[in-house]
Parts: sequence; structure tokens; C-alpha cells
Amino acid sequence: MACDDALAREVRPLIREGFGDTVLAYVDAVTDNKTLPKGKRKRLQIEHAAPLPHGAELVKLADKIANLRGMADCPPTDWSHERIADYFKWATAVVASIRGTHSGLEALFDAVHTRLPK
Repeated sequence: MACDDALAREVRPLIREGFGDTVLAYVDAVTDNKTLPKGKRKRLQIEHAAPLPHGAELVKLADKIANLRGMADCPPTDWSHERIADYFKWATAVVASIRGTHSGLEALFDAVHTRLPK
């Protein structure tokens, strides 16, 4: 399990109860191992996105869409424009590794990607 211990104790049971073991497995498959350095976690997200089960790929796409929407709508005040642009670039690399998963979600990702804050 890649969730950190505190999050796992609180959230995993709620996911299992609300959505079942299959969705919990998808969430586990796309959850970063927070014990690893940030750079390595980001690299592994790109490398491990392609062999994910289809449902986990959908979760990954939805997560990246939600993250970019959040940054486009309300950019973090403590992030420079360069850091936000780097995040958008990295998210694009993650999604590129799972293109072909769901054309509708990919279209949503592409649309929000154009909203990189100025």
C-alpha cells in the first residue's frame, strides 16, 4: 500500500465502504509512496502509469484533470509561474503515457491544460 499511514487509516476504509474493493485497488495503484523523495515519486508516476489497470488509469486521468482545474481556477499563491508551468508539463507527461484510455477524459484534460495561469 502506497498511502501514508495516517491517510490510510482514515480514508481507505471510507473508499472501501463507499465504492468497494475494486475502486480501493485502483486508488492504491495510483497513490504515491510518500516515503520516496518528491522527484522520484514524480518520475515513477510517469513510468508506472502505462501498466495500470484500466480503472486505475481512469482515476489517474480524473486526478490530473482535477489538479489542473484547481491550479487554473486558484493558483497556489506560494508557487511561482515557473513551478505551475512545470506541474502542467509533468501532468502532460503522465497523461501522455496513458493516452488512449478514455477519449472523453483526455479531451477534458486537453481543455484544462490550455488554462495554464499567466
